[in-house]
Amino acid sequence: MKSKPFSGAGATQGLETYLVGGAVRDLLLGRTTHEHDYVVVGASVEEMLARGFRQVGKDFPVFLHPENQDEYALARTERKTAPGYRGFQVQAHPAVTLEEDLLRRDLTVNAMAMDADGRVIDPHGGLADLEARVLRHVSPAFAEDPVRILRLARLATRFVGLGFRIADETLELTRAMVAAGEVDALVPDRVWQEMSRALGEERPARFFEVLRDCGALARLLPEIDRLWGVPQTQKWHPEIDTGVHVMMVLDMAARISPELEVRFAALCHDLGKGATPPEILPSHHGHEERGLPMVEAICDRFRVPNRCRELARLTAAEHGRIHKVDELRTGTVLDLFERTDAFRRPERFEQLLVACEADFRGRGDHAERSYPQADVWRRLLEAAAAVDTGTIARAAREPRLIHQRIRAARLEAIGRVRPSLTD
Repeated sequence: MKSKPFSGAGATQGLETYLVGGAVRDLLLGRTTHEHDYVVVGASVEEMLARGFRQVGKDFPVFLHPENQDEYALARTERKTAPGYRGFQVQAHPAVTLEEDLLRRDLTVNAMAMDADGRVIDPHGGLADLEARVLRHVSPAFAEDPVRILRLARLATRFVGLGFRIADETLELTRAMVAAGEVDALVPDRVWQEMSRALGEERPARFFEVLRDCGALARLLPEIDRLWGVPQTQKWHPEIDTGVHVMMVLDMAARISPELEVRFAALCHDLGKGATPPEILPSHHGHEERGLPMVEAICDRFRVPNRCRELARLTAAEHGRIHKVDELRTGTVLDLFERTDAFRRPERFEQLLVACEADFRGRGDHAERSYPQADVWRRLLEAAAAVDTGTIARAAREPRLIHQRIRAARLEAIGRVRPSLTD
């Protein structure tokens, strides 16, 4: 852990404070935790400020410890007053008990507290569910906040390797929430925040599978949801189902790259297959181009960062050609370098290659296979990038001739390397 759960006690001397939420859960699981959240029972805003805490919460009183910057929140209750995740009336005052505060939390494994002596307070069966590896809602109030569906999916993703499952009654409740339109009230920034955090997990596919199970994926990401049930040619895709393939690619991307851009690109690389005309199935000719508007739609909808948007576009558009480098003409290779801005942004081109490797290995029995195409592309780019463009530009002078001669020199460099690749 970053620090002891109850370090920096000077400012809290005499306060009734408890470590709560994910920090308690992770301590009990023996996992490293980097965030410590505390609840304070029986105190007021004025008392916290007088002790040197800095208030940061707008909707309810949350404070930063004056020494270690850990978060301390006054015990509170919540009451639903309007649709969506912002429609709550919050009450935080000295009369609110610890049990009342824990009752408003989402899952039983997150509704435990620990006092300074290490004693666990568990009024809702969190310890039993932790032992059984079950994610279960604390109360029907779970249905009042649609963000909890995203958090449930993310927690299921984080703990998939530990064998956690979602309780049947909790999954049914999330389905009812989707049917009631609660998911439609989620704001884009919050969806992307939870999605990007899930993409950072070891097996991010679980996040999208949970959303699909409860019906939320069809409302939030219909471009991805419609991929399930779309067939592919068995020769190239033993898993056949496009949705299954994309999830395999996503998990493979997580296995071979820690970068958010690569993982998001893997998620979006085959969106066009969801719009393939039925009469040409299981072929997906032209799916690369069909997928580009869908990538843009997702990125626009959730305000995805440009670095993720750009790589997702390139991967969707170019992955078919990247796979077939041995079949491409020299001019087509150079065109792809220019189209992807590989000479100026070689690091992004490398990300493209990694995303394409994930696509290749995320199918059937390909997981442990090598992807030699990536090394071919690297050697071709190295050769073309080594051309002395400055000398060519000074000799040619005229802009039109400069471009022509640089292109001719790069074509020649690529051409010299290609025969050696097959030796």
